Amino acid sequence: MAPSMSVEELILRLYEIQAVKFGSFTLKSGLQSPIYFDLRVIVSHPILLQEVSEHVWQLATQVKASFVSVCGVPYTALPIATVVCVNHGVPMLLRRKEAKDYGTKKLIEGQFQPGDLCLVIEDVVTSGSSVLDTVEALSAEGLLVRDAIVLLDREQGGKHMLQEKGINLHCVCSLTQLLSVLLANGKLDKDTVDSVHRFVQLNQTQDGAAPPSTKHLKKALTYGERASLAEHPLAKKLFRIMEDKQTNLCVAVDIVDWQKLLQVVNGGSATSSNRGCLLIAEMSSDGALATGGYTKACVKIAKQHKDFVLGFISQSQVSDDPTFVHMTPGVQSEEAGDGLGQHYNTPKEVILGRKSDVIIVGRGVFSSENPVHQAQLYQQAGWEAYQQRLQ
Repeated sequence: MAPSMSVEELILRLYEIQAVKFGSFTLKSGLQSPIYFDLRVIVSHPILLQEVSEHVWQLATQVKASFVSVCGVPYTALPIATVVCVNHGVPMLLRRKEAKDYGTKKLIEGQFQPGDLCLVIEDVVTSGSSVLDTVEALSAEGLLVRDAIVLLDREQGGKHMLQEKGINLHCVCSLTQLLSVLLANGKLDKDTVDSVHRFVQLNQTQDGAAPPSTKHLKKALTYGERASLAEHPLAKKLFRIMEDKQTNLCVAVDIVDWQKLLQVVNGGSATSSNRGCLLIAEMSSDGALATGGYTKACVKIAKQHKDFVLGFISQSQVSDDPTFVHMTPGVQSEEAGDGLGQHYNTPKEVILGRKSDVIIVGRGVFSSENPVHQAQLYQQAGWEAYQQRLQ
C-alpha cells in the first residue's frame, strides 16, 4: 500500500509527538546539539509507525533496491523493519548487538543463504557508523548489502562515508527538508534553523567517526546562538538584546522606589507579563551559605522548571546548559574587598575566567563622579572579555 501522508505531513506529525526536539541536548560525544531525534516514541503511535514504514518501502521501490531480506539496525529501526516485512511479505533478519553465550550464539538471527542481498533500515544517520556495524555483522555471515534506507539523514557526513564503503544510502527525509517544512509551517523561527545549520556545518563527521568529544573542550556559543536555543522567552529576549547592543553589563541601582528607578533609566513602564526567575545559586560575600549542595540543588530546580527559571545569580558558571543566563554581582574594575566581607572581581575574570554571562556592577558605577562614563568603561571591558571567550 502507498503511504497516505506526504513527507511534509509526516514531518509535522513527528514534530507533534516530539520525535524531533529543539533546545540544547548533550550528545554521546559530549557535543551540545540544538536538535535531537527521539524516534523511539514512534512505537507508541501505530498509525504513524505504519506511515513511516510505507515511506521506507516506497523509497526502496523507487530506487530499485535489490534484496531478498531486510535487517533493521538495533534498536529503534527494528519496529520499522518489522512492519515493512509483515506488510510486504519480505523475510526479516535480526541482528543482535551482542552474541549470547548459550544456544546458537548467533549475531544474525533468521534464515538466509550466503550471497543473499539484504536491505538495511535505519531511523537516523549521523556518521553512518551504526549502519556500517550492521553491514559488517551481515557480511561476516556471507550476506551482501548494497543499499540502506534511513528515515532521517542529519547530513553530517554519513552518506558520503557509506558510499565509500560501497553502500548506497537513501533517505526519506533530509535535515534540510525537515527544517524547511517546520519553518514554513511556523513551528520554528529563523534563528533556530540557522543555529541547527551552523551546528551541522561545524560538526561534520570524518571516516565514520563521530565529531570529536567536547567534554574537555567546548566551543563558546555567541549570545545570538544561545538566544535561538533558549526556552524561556525572557532569556531569548535578553540574549538578543545583549548581542544587538553589544553589552553584557547590568547596573545594580540601590533604589527602592520603582518610579525613581524608571527615572534613572530615562523613562519606561513596568509590566507583570513574561515573568521569569533568577535563582541565587552563589554569593560573593564571606560566610554565605549559597555554596556546595545548595548550589547543586538550585541547578536541579532550574532544570525542572525551565518554563519559569531563566538563569542564576552566581559567582561563576554553575550549569553548562547554554539556555540559562548566568549573572555575577560583585564586579569592579580591580579585584578588591570592601572590609565588610564583600569580594570584587574584574569583568575579565567574571566573563572569561568564570564563564559567566553578565557582570552586575553597583557602587563601581554610582559611586563614581561620572556614572555614565564609568558605565561605558565597564561595558567595554565586559564585551572585550566576551569576545576573548569566543576566540
